[in-house]
Amino acid sequence: MKCPYCTNLDTKVVDSRLTDDNESVRRRRECEKCGKRFTTYERMETKPIAVIKKDNTREPFDRNKILSGLIRACIKRNISVETLNKLVDDIENEIHAMPGSEIQSREVGNLVLKRLRDLDKVAYIRFASVYKQFNNIRQFTSELTRLKENK
Repeated sequence: MKCPYCTNLDTKVVDSRLTDDNESVRRRRECEKCGKRFTTYERMETKPIAVIKKDNTREPFDRNKILSGLIRACIKRNISVETLNKLVDDIENEIHAMPGSEIQSREVGNLVLKRLRDLDKVAYIRFASVYKQFNNIRQFTSELTRLKENK
């Protein structure tokens, strides 16, 4: 495993344990050269999933895209990265449990919105405004009204 700080290839595993969901292994590693520590996650390889974009192009499913969108939506909210990683794990597991090897990008977005609605309403609105491409205040207020009615 390459050190993310100095790119040295000699690292050692200091600690290894299952994550809370028992779906992956968390490993603490230490670089033999610079001595810095970092964490890696090892997960079982699953069937490859293609995401069908709005323009009908396909690209490989990338959990990091979901995570980065969630992190942006949750800025200055009291939500840990661990909570967001768990949310992405749940979404990824649900996608892999679906039949077939392709999913529409809007379906992925809806899975994210469904979970964000229960987690944090402000983060939900932030994510929805980008995902649904709000371009006027009426769309914002309409979504807020729907959110308020679905307590």
